[in-house]
Amino acid sequence: MATAALAKDLGLKLITFHAGFLPHEESDPNFARLAARLAQVADLFQGQNIVLGLETGQETAPVLLQLLAKLKRPNLGVNFDPANMILYGKGNPIEALRVLGAWIRQVHIKDARATKVAGTWGEEVAAGSGEVDWRAFFATLDELNFTGDFVIEREAGAQRVADIRQAREVAEKFSK
Repeated sequence: MATAALAKDLGLKLITFHAGFLPHEESDPNFARLAARLAQVADLFQGQNIVLGLETGQETAPVLLQLLAKLKRPNLGVNFDPANMILYGKGNPIEALRVLGAWIRQVHIKDARATKVAGTWGEEVAAGSGEVDWRAFFATLDELNFTGDFVIEREAGAQRVADIRQAREVAEKFSK
């Protein structure tokens, strides 16, 4: 409760985070436990008029959609990270955008290459040099009438400042 109050005091309107590894089967006992905890957290932040965005990547878009529909919390949505979909091997980012469109509150400008060895992590790379189809990505967001924020995220690499500039150029090139 104190965290939600502090977020309100700071004037925050959106908090984003990874919810954890959501079990793909609703019959898994951990699904109910995670869903109950997320509902409790969403309710606390709703009391402060703060929106929450669950970051994509650790589960497929249909599994995340199933959770969001089940929870029915108006302040619970998605922080869409196309690179995480690739890094975790959880689906095509463009298809996932279409599945989660109505729930998307914020988008990361972040790129990646899929792993070549099953069961291992892919590689985060500078935006525009990975597997995200940025033209299709921004076109799909336009189709969805997305009006949220774009956030450049760069967690790896030796030239992060230059990579952030490159991500800005990618966003400017393909966004309207």
